[in-house]
Amino acid sequence: MSAFTSIFSWLGRFLKKVRSIALDLGTALIVMFFVIAIIKALTASGPDVEDPAGKALLIDPEGMVVDQEVFNSESLLTTVTDASSTQIQTRDLIKLIRAAAEDDSIPAVVVDFSSTGFAGPTTAINVAKELKALRDSGKRVIAFNDRLSTTSYLMASQASEVWVHPVGSISVRGLGGMRNYNKDLFENLKITVHNYSQGDFKSATETSWRSSMSENDRMQREALLFPIWEEMKSLMAEGRGIESDDIQSFADNYVGFFGEAAIGNIAYAQANNLIDGTKSFPEFRKYMIEEFGLDEEAETETYKTISYAEYAKQITDDSSDSGNQIAVITAEGAIREGEISQGVAGANGVVKQIRKAHEDESTKAIVFRVNSPGGSIIASEMMRDELLAAKRKGIKVIVSMGDYAASGGVYISTPADYIFAEPTTITGSIGVAIALPTLENAMDYIGVNFDGVVTSKHGGWDPTQAIDDDLDKIFASWGSEAYDRFINFVAESRSQTYDDIKAIAGGRVWIATSAKDIGLVDEIGGVDDALTYAASLAELEDYQVEYYGQELSPEEIILKELLEQLDVSIGEPKVLSALSGIAKLYGTLIDIHEPKALLACKDCLVDLD
Repeated sequence: MSAFTSIFSWLGRFLKKVRSIALDLGTALIVMFFVIAIIKALTASGPDVEDPAGKALLIDPEGMVVDQEVFNSESLLTTVTDASSTQIQTRDLIKLIRAAAEDDSIPAVVVDFSSTGFAGPTTAINVAKELKALRDSGKRVIAFNDRLSTTSYLMASQASEVWVHPVGSISVRGLGGMRNYNKDLFENLKITVHNYSQGDFKSATETSWRSSMSENDRMQREALLFPIWEEMKSLMAEGRGIESDDIQSFADNYVGFFGEAAIGNIAYAQANNLIDGTKSFPEFRKYMIEEFGLDEEAETETYKTISYAEYAKQITDDSSDSGNQIAVITAEGAIREGEISQGVAGANGVVKQIRKAHEDESTKAIVFRVNSPGGSIIASEMMRDELLAAKRKGIKVIVSMGDYAASGGVYISTPADYIFAEPTTITGSIGVAIALPTLENAMDYIGVNFDGVVTSKHGGWDPTQAIDDDLDKIFASWGSEAYDRFINFVAESRSQTYDDIKAIAGGRVWIATSAKDIGLVDEIGGVDDALTYAASLAELEDYQVEYYGQELSPEEIILKELLEQLDVSIGEPKVLSALSGIAKLYGTLIDIHEPKALLACKDCLVDLD
């Protein structure tokens, strides 16, 4: 026994030493990283503005295109470890494309969106339309990719010419996908799922208590996905001078699952004018040198080009100095309590922005950009309350709906004086999602019993135990009362009766053109339309637009500047990938242990490849 004790004692000391060395080494590397960054930042001269004349502009964004970028300590560090977490603001990208269209000094624009993600289908469609306008302006637009997915082909198809690597890949997979339905799994695990959701179409939780998709969910998904897909196909087909059916045939019969070596796909695409042809990297480089000349200043042989980041430095800010301000505040991502982060519309952070705007005497109107499938009820209430506080001061509130403004996204839009939505915005889903798993059968199966002393009837209850009839009625009332409150808010906001809204609610999701017909939105249009209307409603002859974003601490500002100076990404360590999976599993367990009633529309999200 003493030998074992000695071994484990030695092992403990050894591991402690290893941890200490690893920690010291890690700290040293981090310190060295920031020392180098600080020296580089301090010794760097002022930014040189590169002359774009005669150069092809390369637009190849890496990261996610979003309405409003979010920066905090966590997201800044994530950007270092994962380049895909980089954020590109939609308005900045559009502004750059429009500037290029008007710049006669630029002979061509080269586009490659193969490393670009989009917040949703509407964002992708809007950027594609800007590229179409760029080409229609007479500018030569050249697309070159080693692989093309649905969204990157949507962008490439707007170019004057499209080239793909000979052993690359082109695949247009369309929209939609499969969800796992877990009723049988939960039954096998002896987990009982209680559904308290409100609304016949509120299907966010049905994967827990059904074995297949409900007909209501199928109907509403088809009503969303097919119009969006038709719009995307139409843009692709028009860009290439072919028919939408040609795009559909390619999507149906030529899948590029592996992302490379899809030689048959490329051959079909070239034969049917989906692309112009193939070029290897050296062949494309030679082609561009012949077209636009050799860059004599480059260290390696290449054509005359300027990056979109360099070109953006030359675009002037066209904001005015008016004493009247229209504040643009964005709620993007899942609605939760807490601060704003990537993919999360943190209520605390959004409320701070709304409050700062309405406490500024120059603010005459707020354009509230909603790009969210919903989430927490209390977080939604927090945002709604602050918008109402702004309205009580006489400030006009205009909502501009983005990719998604559903469930909680509708809830936070109810204070609006007027609502705009993009043609392919997904909205509605007026309902409440509650699914509560209980483990009484599993506990009984493994031999766990519960007993104790409580001073109230349900004081000791948790989801490991059964739900009795009285508790069942209490839980059911939660959903019912929250649903009634939701409907009343929407009815008041839309100047309709409770019964009118209930008839179109039921958790059903609507595409914006249909939502306008039933009175959930006022007009089809984008952010620019909302700004113009806000100025008119507030009777402003002149105004400046102020985009409210995340306020950084002094430390975060320094970190952001350093990262921009270095422009680095070190890749995601494998251990972080593993921890991410563990975190997701933990989140699932927390959802079971701490269930919540949500104004959420998981069905609204459209997967884009």
